Amino acid sequence: MSTPAALDRPSGVPLAHRLAARAVLPPAYLLARLRPRRIRRLLETVRRGARPASPERTLAARNAVCSVSLFCAGPQGCLPRSLAAALLCRIWGVWPTWCTGVRVVPPFTAHAWLEADGRPVDEGVPDGYFTRLLSVPPRRRAAG
Repeated sequence: MSTPAALDRPSGVPLAHRLAARAVLPPAYLLARLRPRRIRRLLETVRRGARPASPERTLAARNAVCSVSLFCAGPQGCLPRSLAAALLCRIWGVWPTWCTGVRVVPPFTAHAWLEADGRPVDEGVPDGYFTRLLSVPPRRRAAG
């Protein structure tokens, strides 16, 4: 038996953000099919030259992606959602911390999410709810 459910899709997302989100969805879906090591390597290359993303900018990217993709807005779309939002942030010249990991409390569940300022963005869970297994944070600038 299935249970009907409705997904909350963000409203009020600017047209430019929605168009940019549509542009990053195909590469995000392709990235999501790769092995974790390869994803990390590609994201480490893509993040070069970007400033750390603020929580507000990261949330705007996440909302833009969820507004144009029902799959990404759903519970099973965490990996392409996080990848697409990270790529959208990169288009904007910033980079959040992209993370994959597991839920700390039972039952075991894998998850992918974005963090800004060391906290999950719009995940609806308290800090420490997930433990990171893999992450791609913003690059630190060399002291000069």
